[in-house]
Amino acid sequence: MKESRRGAARAGWLLVVPTLVAGVLLNLLAPQPYTGLPLLAAAPLVAGAMLSFRACVLVASFACGVSLSLDVFQGRSTSASLVDIAVIAVIGILALGVNLLLRRQGRDLARARVIAEAVQLAVLPDPPSRAGPLAVAAGYTAAQVEARIGGDLFAVQETPYGVRMIIGDVKGKGLQAVASVSVAIGAFRQEAENAPTLAELAQRLDDALSRESSRCGNATYSEDFTTAVLAEVPGDGELLRLVNRGHPGPYLIHDGVIERLDATRPQVPLGMGLGALAALDHDELTDVVRLPSGALLLMITDGVTEARNRTGAFYDPCASTALIGAHYLEPGDLVRAVTADVARWTSDGHQDDMAILAVARRGGHRIERDLSG
Repeated sequence: MKESRRGAARAGWLLVVPTLVAGVLLNLLAPQPYTGLPLLAAAPLVAGAMLSFRACVLVASFACGVSLSLDVFQGRSTSASLVDIAVIAVIGILALGVNLLLRRQGRDLARARVIAEAVQLAVLPDPPSRAGPLAVAAGYTAAQVEARIGGDLFAVQETPYGVRMIIGDVKGKGLQAVASVSVAIGAFRQEAENAPTLAELAQRLDDALSRESSRCGNATYSEDFTTAVLAEVPGDGELLRLVNRGHPGPYLIHDGVIERLDATRPQVPLGMGLGALAALDHDELTDVVRLPSGALLLMITDGVTEARNRTGAFYDPCASTALIGAHYLEPGDLVRAVTADVARWTSDGHQDDMAILAVARRGGHRIERDLSG
């Protein structure tokens, strides 16, 4: 946040200073009756929109002083000088009002963002710190640009089949997204205990979300969807099974090496009413990865992978200096590191909500990818 404010201040001064300089040069060099008064008066307005209240007062006072000095230097009448100062002063007062209004809106947005985060976390289940052979941590961060409740979701549950996890993102925001998150989490809690395979669990979630959209009478319910990754780790912790329904792939981190686990067979998101097509062969839809002791699994929403820096480049965890070569003992450390790295990448101005779910297994072996089923 401090870096973002410093960047905005630098941009503000880069506009204010040339405006003042151009105003002075026009007063000195422009033929009569043209003067640089409009630019001198514009400088406080720019400062009011982009700088602090104190800086705005400083720029307005400086512009008045410069205008008076130029009028004296050019031998203008006292009445003309007073008019020039009055114009700059009035615009300066307006600029101060704009500054106060923007500051108030910023505070209101910050409060609304905190409330949105609190509501989102209240909807999401608090994952256990340990589940079976895994240590678990999760984090959620609301977007900087708005304060609407998002559709990111995650859950972790111990079942007769092992530890099952989900991370997903409901299309849209607001109350409709909250309803879909509630349905997805509720269906996961229920069906994770009963579905014999991970792909069958995904199918049941798809059916539940499709029924909910249809029940709500949404004529375009097929356009509403939830992207998700479902993961399963049996009790011995040796394997990681994954089913990806149109969501950004998770990452396996071990011995300082990070690998993105993309789905071998792309699938449609949940809730689109196309579940029968997506479940033709459950074995082919499930990727199986060897999970070494000491490995960490990082599951994210697109608020992480679609975070942009100032040049418009997307954030890539595989290229992150916070992850490459790093050795995290606890999943909570990994969650905090990724959150801080995204904030650094975006100058604390990420455009979308982001959820992060990380799990860890102790020890250390070589990463091995196995897609045989």
